[in-house]
Amino acid sequence: MILEIKDLYVSIDGKEILKGLNLVVKQGETHVIMGPNGSGKSTLARTIMGHPKSTVTKGDIIVDGKSLAGMTTDKRARLGLFLQFQNPVEVEGVGFINFLHLAKQSSGDTTTSTKDFMKEVKGSIADLKMDEDFIGRSLNQNFSGGEKKKAEVLQLSVLKPKIAILDEPDSGLDIDAIKIVSAEVNKIAGKENLGLLIITHYSRILSFIKPQFVHVMIDGKIVADGGQELIEKLEKEGYDSYISKKSV
Repeated sequence: MILEIKDLYVSIDGKEILKGLNLVVKQGETHVIMGPNGSGKSTLARTIMGHPKSTVTKGDIIVDGKSLAGMTTDKRARLGLFLQFQNPVEVEGVGFINFLHLAKQSSGDTTTSTKDFMKEVKGSIADLKMDEDFIGRSLNQNFSGGEKKKAEVLQLSVLKPKIAILDEPDSGLDIDAIKIVSAEVNKIAGKENLGLLIITHYSRILSFIKPQFVHVMIDGKIVADGGQELIEKLEKEGYDSYISKKSV
């Protein structure tokens, strides 16, 4: 799978957030977008998945040569796209496992038996060092921040998308949880040839999930591209130099 974002302009409630953004992510690659708060990173993630508040005013999002314009979120997911939310919503009365099983069936997997599905879920729960009582809980209800992030990675493991967007996957996690989550993401990526687009403004998770491609986003545009050396530069200098260039 190839995800292409071409000259993308996006507005929310009449305010322009993305301003001519270009990016290509291929299956098997790991990309990271870094930038300060308010630069448009989460808007990009939501727009890729078809959030109704994200209005595309120019440009396009293309998967394997096909435009996603007008395509609903569920259809984008069936193509193989996945979004790990920055702040997952709590849904009372919807069982977490029932939701996950239905999502897997909706993705086109109708051959996996319930027994094999539960075996897979329990294996991922063990890998993520989660309690098995998750099996009986409602979706994200009364989950801690760390539990919500682990639950999202569990969904990633079970649903097996082709390209996953991880929106601040380290928020709410202590260092031990970051290591656990990162190890599971790395395992999934290696096993499933997963493409990753990680969105963050801190570099700590990038010590464990090593991106090949690093992009800096400022004011709705990608203003710099590079590799690990760009992460090191940002750690030393921050975003000020890029913000200054943008304002000139």
